[in-house]
Amino acid sequence: MDKLKVLVVDDHPMVLEGMHNMLSRISFVSITGMSNGAEPAMEQIQAEMPDIVITDISMPGMNGVELTARIRKEYPGIKVIAMSTFNERSLISQMIEQGASGYLLKNASREQIEEALLTVKENRLYMNLDLEWHDTGHQQVGKTPVLTSREKEVLLLIAEGFTNSQIAEKIFVSPYTVDSHRKNLLTKFEVGNTAGLIKLAAKHGLV
Repeated sequence: MDKLKVLVVDDHPMVLEGMHNMLSRISFVSITGMSNGAEPAMEQIQAEMPDIVITDISMPGMNGVELTARIRKEYPGIKVIAMSTFNERSLISQMIEQGASGYLLKNASREQIEEALLTVKENRLYMNLDLEWHDTGHQQVGKTPVLTSREKEVLLLIAEGFTNSQIAEKIFVSPYTVDSHRKNLLTKFEVGNTAGLIKLAAKHGLV
């Protein structure tokens, strides 16, 4: 396949160096730039037009949430993967709401970065979250996420096996809006795919 053009944004030189080393070992990646802030990143994006931008969330000046919003508005064809050292749900939710297609922890392995890039390339959501697990391998249920009435409606239709387009027709919204609700549900339940979403929603008695 054609190489994926990737730009990395982070205000810490060591993180940029580490990401450069990781990405340079991925055969299908072409590194278009390493930026130490959001403003210079926008200039590089305009010049290089990467396929995917991997950006830190917490940065001085324009943060990752604001950067993601600008990228999605000015360059809707460019995918964004959020990156952070901690698992903070509020920030992850903000990034997804602004159009980010994935979330990586900074301690992610090269294999996880590869998976994230390939998943996002295929227009699917990738979530690399530190979930707590029992020794038996079953995910802890934890607190029930707070859902809006529309999210509950979409969740039930997802559980019934309807596609985004079918759900959009049923509730009279665009498929893009349904996709946004789906991403928010994945974020709130801290799962990376629909199967995990339905399984955990069932444990909470929501479907």
